[in-house]
Amino acid sequence: MRMLIESISGVRGIYGAGLDALVLVRYSLAFGQFCLNQSNDLPRRVVVGRDARVSGEVCMQLVASTLRSLGIEVIDAGLAPTPTVAMAVLFEKARGGIVLSASHNPEEWNALKLLNHKSEFLSPKEGAAVMNMARHPEPPMHQDVVPGAARAGEYLDRHVDAILDLPYCQPDAITSMGYTVVVDGINSVGALAIPRLLERLGVGNIKLINGDVTGRFAHPAEPLPEHLHGTMEYVRETGADLGLVVDPDADRLALIDDRGDYVSEELTQVIAADFLWRRRSGPYVTNLSSSRAIDDVAARYGMPVYRSAVGEINVVKMMQQHDAILGGEGNGGVILPELHYGRDALIGAAMVLQHLTELGIPLSEYRRSLPQYVISKNKVQVAHPDDALARFAAMHGDKEISTVDGVKISLPEGWVHARKSNTEPIVRIYAEASSEREAHILARQYMDDIRSDK
Repeated sequence: MRMLIESISGVRGIYGAGLDALVLVRYSLAFGQFCLNQSNDLPRRVVVGRDARVSGEVCMQLVASTLRSLGIEVIDAGLAPTPTVAMAVLFEKARGGIVLSASHNPEEWNALKLLNHKSEFLSPKEGAAVMNMARHPEPPMHQDVVPGAARAGEYLDRHVDAILDLPYCQPDAITSMGYTVVVDGINSVGALAIPRLLERLGVGNIKLINGDVTGRFAHPAEPLPEHLHGTMEYVRETGADLGLVVDPDADRLALIDDRGDYVSEELTQVIAADFLWRRRSGPYVTNLSSSRAIDDVAARYGMPVYRSAVGEINVVKMMQQHDAILGGEGNGGVILPELHYGRDALIGAAMVLQHLTELGIPLSEYRRSLPQYVISKNKVQVAHPDDALARFAAMHGDKEISTVDGVKISLPEGWVHARKSNTEPIVRIYAEASSEREAHILARQYMDDIRSDK
């Protein structure tokens, strides 16, 4: 079965069964033309990098050759986390970047993730322009086009340097703690990046699991507790102080505490915010589906929290509108604009380690001081999601609702967020409450309302 998903954020699919050479060339031509059409004085240059998926190397060769055929210089960042490629776009003053990674999708998938010259994912307007050019390609060649040059670049150390140059990181203090840290690299670029960061931060005992960079993932790629039983057990066996788990392109970070217990991905951004608000005042931005734990912690500092539609680019745009000092998503994403406007597991890991060092307590103790919520994630199949959501909003018009992205209902005991999938005829329903049982009850109640509109 062919599997290809085209959207304004890029294109992804199963390599050889949807994502093929023709698709890669079409989208590379379109993105290359988009970069050439920019009215700026930046060099005709694009950075390309990839995670460790087996299909990555051949896909990257196709992408790079296509860009070069347009006269674009291609900088090959090689095996690199998505945030490192984003940093490379800034370092090289490039017109854009392409990351070959399907993030948390299974290893047989791959994708083109497209970055503009500011190293941000394309806006809806930019993405629509690229998608239109990809679907309606025009002959790009002219007689006077000289193929672009190609060169390799190594940006991971520069990325780590930029993190250590921030005023928040104190390697000497971290070294004095004598931490043992387990890293689950999911057989991809995080296995290269996170240990290198930890070494520079002063962590003396790093235990890498799933560290062979083969692109053959030892467990499902999304860093969820049901996928990490082996990693949690390894933290217990080694007596480690902390476990760090990333997804295949290292833009999401999940934590395992010193008892070997999973710490919700929702709390990664909360811990980072708690760390930063002790130093600086300023707004925070997250998406509508993220835990209200961030609001509770913000209230301790008297800081505002703004909520965007789901999607990294939406969080970033709202961060820029409100001059936010930090942002993130409940999937383990931390966005520090001092570094770059994108999710970054490396800066997330650095902030967590520095925070624990300054608190002087283990993560298992610290997490008890944080708000405790549980999110129930569900989906309902419906024939017409837009109509179902419109009726759902009308049914609950007497409540506090937001229709920025689907329908979010805020309640004293929690919240419910219903939004349509962009890839299949379903409505996703997330519900948060103070316990797993209450979250499931809340979700089921509102799922019945959606089902009544099938």
